[in-house]
Amino acid sequence: MRQKIKAEWDFLKGVSDDVCKKNRVLCHDCKEGGYLQNPKIKIPLPGSIEKVRGMLRALGYGAQLDEFDKSMNRAAEVAAPKAKAIFWDSIKQMSFTDAKAILDGGDMAATDYLKEKSAGRLEEVFRPIIHKAMGEVGVTQRYQELSKPIEKLPFAEGAVPDLDGYVTDGALNGLFYMLGQEEKKIRQNPAARGTELLKKVFGDS
Repeated sequence: MRQKIKAEWDFLKGVSDDVCKKNRVLCHDCKEGGYLQNPKIKIPLPGSIEKVRGMLRALGYGAQLDEFDKSMNRAAEVAAPKAKAIFWDSIKQMSFTDAKAILDGGDMAATDYLKEKSAGRLEEVFRPIIHKAMGEVGVTQRYQELSKPIEKLPFAEGAVPDLDGYVTDGALNGLFYMLGQEEKKIRQNPAARGTELLKKVFGDS
């Protein structure tokens, strides 16, 4: 029993090491285009803008739409690297009970653990970074440029009440999606087990 618990502990540490220490996922997200060019995690236009996107393009606001889309996702890419330290803090607090539940859990059990333990802290850290980045990369300016013509369109909805929150939520959703996909690879594919610790837990298969 003790050996099994040790294996469970090693599994989570190994997954965490492979995902965080090697920084595969975080490096992918933080590079320019990491969000924008990945349809699985790309932050979409807010619903109120998406609804009138065609009309805005017809009115000549296509360039502003594209820049808004790009800069919004770039802000998420700027914040993504900050997740690494927060994930490690969550891992340090992990108990043997947590490790057992993760090893016995589904394909994304480790990701779900990190989400439960770190999502609140990540939001606190990401939000001001994204707010600052949105100003620097032009999200706020582009949004203001689009808001004026949107107000004049029929059936248009009101402004996004919390643009910072919208982009922060999108950034975190994308981050956890990518973590989950990496965890699935580690569990299912021997070639994806990059650390010695994971190879020990799973064997040399």
